[in-house]
Amino acid sequence: MAKERLIIFDTTLRDGEQSPGAAMTKDEKVRIAKALEKLRVDVIEAGFPIASPGDFEAVRAVAGTVRDSIVCALARARDEDIDRAAEALEPAAARRIHTFIATSPIHMEKKLRMRPEQVIEAAVHAVKRARRYTDDVDFSPEDAGRSDPDFLCRVIEAVIDAGATTINIPDTVGYTLPHQYAALIRNLIERVPNSDKAVFSTHCHNDLGLAVANSLEAVLAGARQVECTINGLGERAGNAALEEVVMAVRTRQDVFPCDTRIDTTQIMNCSRLVANITGFAVQRNKAIVGANAFAHESGIHQDGVLKHRETYEIMRPEDVGLSSSKLVLGKLSGRNAFRSRLKELGVEFESEEALNRAFQAFKALADKKSTIYDEDLIALATDQLLEEENERIKLVWMRVESETGETPRATVTLNVDGEERTASAIGDGLVDAAFKAVQSIVALPARLELYSVNSITGGTDAQGEVSVRLVHEGRAVNGQGADTDIVTASVRAYVNALNKLRSRALRAHPQLSAI
Repeated sequence: MAKERLIIFDTTLRDGEQSPGAAMTKDEKVRIAKALEKLRVDVIEAGFPIASPGDFEAVRAVAGTVRDSIVCALARARDEDIDRAAEALEPAAARRIHTFIATSPIHMEKKLRMRPEQVIEAAVHAVKRARRYTDDVDFSPEDAGRSDPDFLCRVIEAVIDAGATTINIPDTVGYTLPHQYAALIRNLIERVPNSDKAVFSTHCHNDLGLAVANSLEAVLAGARQVECTINGLGERAGNAALEEVVMAVRTRQDVFPCDTRIDTTQIMNCSRLVANITGFAVQRNKAIVGANAFAHESGIHQDGVLKHRETYEIMRPEDVGLSSSKLVLGKLSGRNAFRSRLKELGVEFESEEALNRAFQAFKALADKKSTIYDEDLIALATDQLLEEENERIKLVWMRVESETGETPRATVTLNVDGEERTASAIGDGLVDAAFKAVQSIVALPARLELYSVNSITGGTDAQGEVSVRLVHEGRAVNGQGADTDIVTASVRAYVNALNKLRSRALRAHPQLSAI
């Protein structure tokens, strides 16, 4: 007997972007969308078009690029939101409008200042308006986890009658426990008279660390869509992690009556790409995609795995895109091998010139490192793509001086709008001195809110990946840079962030009312 389909709705580009500091540019969103399409995600929620012109353009760019996944846009239950979402989705091969309104007493009274009957009327009107543009309409009663079940039944019955084809039940504040959330889903499916005319969906936040558990319990209770994000990215403590939901369902087919169409071998590539673009590093012990997820240090465990893998591994590393040997290229590798491996990792360049620049950077890295890993290639390619996208400020040259008992000094030369400028500065350390030198050239008073360093691979010759977050006039941007020299990587990350701040195309952080 054939398994039912579990629809995977990825909201990395929308809810994931609402993580403080995780705002993405249009080009970055398109890159992630391509990776999600290769992962075979069913629905990609590309953004919130009414939020800003930048978000509108990003949704439109994703809609014009993706062909094998449904592209979705979020809209409040307002005419202007829905019309704007529809306009952004025009180029899509398959489109969905996701509209929402709050239904919990606290939200209706304190935020919306609307009576329950007014909320039902607004929800029905929104769904009907969305149906003017597409037959695929997703409706969410925001804060469903704290809503009155009887009222939820009334709202849901009304919006299904109005044409909603998916009913998403958000645990907006991560408040419910797994048995409660499952009971809510089961109760709604059983009590709503026309529930058979719509797919029920989950949207769980991780405030209590229960997003994945809640989502899985809801699937067992009858939900057939899960809203989730790569690496569990999202507001506050994040959303249900796509990779954990998918691999739990795939691994425990003895329990779940459904399965996804996800190509799980693309999971690691997506995870690395999202981590690299957002600057949110994956913790080492993270399930499925963490560096230690398939590592065994205990002698007893090592012995067991060597004798029979399944003694301590319930999944194969290959199932999520890890190969037994992560070494892929070296200094003698050719241009075609370089291009082919990057394509396998989901990275493609727009022009031969861009590929050639990346290949030269690869050769330079190969001279510094004895072994090149997939993580190195992704970081290198991202560095080159970031340079392509933001060419107003470029690092040309740098010298740093440090000696015990002496104040560190850095001299930096930047190319700013075609003109080379040089400055020197002293600081508490080499990175501080280098940042001050850059700041004296660019003269943009941005506050450094975050600075983190992550070793991309092991060994003393490993590339360091640096993420910085700069805040200027209410806008927060991330910058990334990688190099075997941490100071160089730091300056690249800082310059990348400054370029983003100077770009008019980048929108402000999307902290509007959302699910």
